[in-house]
Amino acid sequence: MMSVLIDTVAWVRVENGRILCARPRGKDVFYIPGGKREGRETDLQTLLREVEEELTVAILPATVSHMGTYEAQAHDHPDGVVVRMSCYAGEYRGTLAASSEIEEMAWFSYADRPLVPPVDQLLFDDLRASGALA
Repeated sequence: MMSVLIDTVAWVRVENGRILCARPRGKDVFYIPGGKREGRETDLQTLLREVEEELTVAILPATVSHMGTYEAQAHDHPDGVVVRMSCYAGEYRGTLAASSEIEEMAWFSYADRPLVPPVDQLLFDDLRASGALA
């Protein structure tokens, strides 16, 4: 059986023990903001574009740091479809707001872990272990 890899980049924004999550229009789960790279984009280019598209803010490139990369079975995909999520923290300017492609955004604590896909749950576990997530 062939495995398929979905390569994504995500923005990890934690404030006051909660992590920013967003629910795309038409979806039943929340995700860490971010998405798939287009063409030959770098992780940073993907991060800047996706976060601006979803949450209308500009990530400040000089503040971006890699926080880890996670892989798990992709939510709502056949078995063998794996999502790889490269996670980055970074400061931003602007006002966080859900764009037209985002139904709602929310600040989640560890108790909200069941509301996010498997790959995001791995990040929740690490953030909890490090004391970042309440």
